[in-house]
Amino acid sequence: MTLARVFPRKTNATPEDEYAFVGLPPAILPEDITEIHISTAFTYDIEEAERLYGAWSKIAPCSIGGPATGQRGEDFVPGKYLKQGYVITSRGCDGSCWFCVIPKREGSVRELPVREGRNVLDDNLLACSESHIRAVFKMLERQKKQKHRTFFTGGLEAARIQEWHIELLKKLRPKEIFFGCDTEEKFHHLREALKLFKEAEYTSRNTLHAYVLIGYPKDTLQDAEKRLERVKALEVCPMAMLYRDVSGFVKEPIADWKRLQRLWARPALIYRKL
Repeated sequence: MTLARVFPRKTNATPEDEYAFVGLPPAILPEDITEIHISTAFTYDIEEAERLYGAWSKIAPCSIGGPATGQRGEDFVPGKYLKQGYVITSRGCDGSCWFCVIPKREGSVRELPVREGRNVLDDNLLACSESHIRAVFKMLERQKKQKHRTFFTGGLEAARIQEWHIELLKKLRPKEIFFGCDTEEKFHHLREALKLFKEAEYTSRNTLHAYVLIGYPKDTLQDAEKRLERVKALEVCPMAMLYRDVSGFVKEPIADWKRLQRLWARPALIYRKL
């Protein structure tokens, strides 16, 4: 069986091999394709995925799946639905964030075999057992020895940060570490985690980032910018994430919200502010 994977849109994580495609079928396709999976990460891309299904299903048996469909993730296969280098070592989360669908889709945290990769996208890595977390860092140390920079763009939960986590991070020296900072409670946890980083003399410049949700119901442009500035005042690079509901809704005035998100999603500009 030769599987082709199709994606409604290209992102930094989209695979780039000869059996990975974005959008409609190209004029020339490999002749040995026997099955097609349309992988949809965002709910607002489901309509596009259905349009693509109409075209790709004429070529080979085709199905639509992915996080946007509510489909639970299973074992992780490097390079299959994410570009080589991206890795998932656990799925699920025990949290109850109102805006997050992961607990409903994936359930409680479950550990997977640790595959090779350098950009960790786990839902909540720090909710895993100590033995699993240490195994992940051991794998990342191998990546470092191969001259690959490492990333935690999936995010680390600030409330779970402990001193031994920071010691592992100091040894690894990842290029980027992301936290979530979407509520008042999470801001408090981020601030407390940063105290531990400071006490441990973790001073790597331009490493720490925080996702900040903006544009959700009852949010205002002024309040959103205040939250971003507040995170920046901690000397953490805030990355604005524009809220969308399952239909892809963006709060009015759409142009202003998108402008604010772009302004706070460009690290070079934010570092100048820092």
